[in-house]
Amino acid sequence: MKFVCEGIVLSDAAVTVNKACAVKTVNPVMECIKISAFNDVLILTAYDGEICIEKKVNAEVVEEGEVCVNGRLFTDFIGKIAGKTITVSTGENGIEIRYDDSSSFMQSLDASTFPEVRKDAGENSFRVKNNDLKNLIGKTVFCCATDDSRPILKGCLLETADGKLYATALDGYRMAVSSCEAEGESSAKIVCPARTLTEISRMLDSDGDILEVNFSKNTLSVSVDGTSLTSRLYTGEFVNKANIFPPTFVTSLYVKRDELIESVERASVLIRGDKNNLIIMDVKAGGAFISANSEIGNVSETVKGTLDGKELKIAMNAKFLLDALKALDGEIVKLSFNTPIAPFTLENEDGGESSYLVLPVRTNA
Repeated sequence: MKFVCEGIVLSDAAVTVNKACAVKTVNPVMECIKISAFNDVLILTAYDGEICIEKKVNAEVVEEGEVCVNGRLFTDFIGKIAGKTITVSTGENGIEIRYDDSSSFMQSLDASTFPEVRKDAGENSFRVKNNDLKNLIGKTVFCCATDDSRPILKGCLLETADGKLYATALDGYRMAVSSCEAEGESSAKIVCPARTLTEISRMLDSDGDILEVNFSKNTLSVSVDGTSLTSRLYTGEFVNKANIFPPTFVTSLYVKRDELIESVERASVLIRGDKNNLIIMDVKAGGAFISANSEIGNVSETVKGTLDGKELKIAMNAKFLLDALKALDGEIVKLSFNTPIAPFTLENEDGGESSYLVLPVRTNA
């Protein structure tokens, strides 16, 4: 194999696919990027067993062929010579990289050992605007679980119904529900890994172009501007959100979102490093009274607002509260409560497309 390519083009492609290279695996080829050169096109592919990312770029292919190189090392090295024209050729035990009057050698593996990835994701699909999907992912994926105690919760439930795409994510302590307009399958229901959705979001521009998402029972795939992503889906029964969101509330608090964010952020400074990131919110007529105590110090602030219902005092994780507040976009947000030990919700004053549920923290007081 031998090809000539602009360094910046090769570097960008390597950075894109390197995100799907495995880390610390017993199979070294899973840590590799497979480079295929045919018909003046380079195809860079990486696959870690869950996500496969493939990128096509133009190049001058002198000799066709395939080779596998360590993804992290290749990406880092090509990034250092991105401003040059690069010639890559295979030798007996590796690849030679030439640039200007210099050359380097890098060990490689046989491309035949790279795992086959099934690219056919099935005939089912739905279509959604790039900016809508990017926004939907940003509003939900942070609530997905990160541990392996319940693997399916490391994914986000995607459902289509009545011209809408609904996303649900939860980790056992909080839950996010959001939606946007979509077209296609009227009864799609899949659980997509949070990591997959994050990579899809990175692929998307903030424009109104339509993205087609293809899927089957076990696989999902998308393609954007020469970059294709294929991912396995989680199987199993996802939590029913209808059984979690309280049907009614006895207390509602309306406050300015920015003022509440600023207050909680200041309180968070003094509880930094605390296991529960604990703050106390005393909901009374006139607003919310935010307090936090630690060995470093304490803070007590008032955020003006409007109370509808009973007063209460509730403890909560400051990070969970901030994540939800920052995902909302209304000037006024509504916090709804029942008791100090029952889950509470956050949403824009007018409802909107997104709602967040957070479990309070039980205290001895």
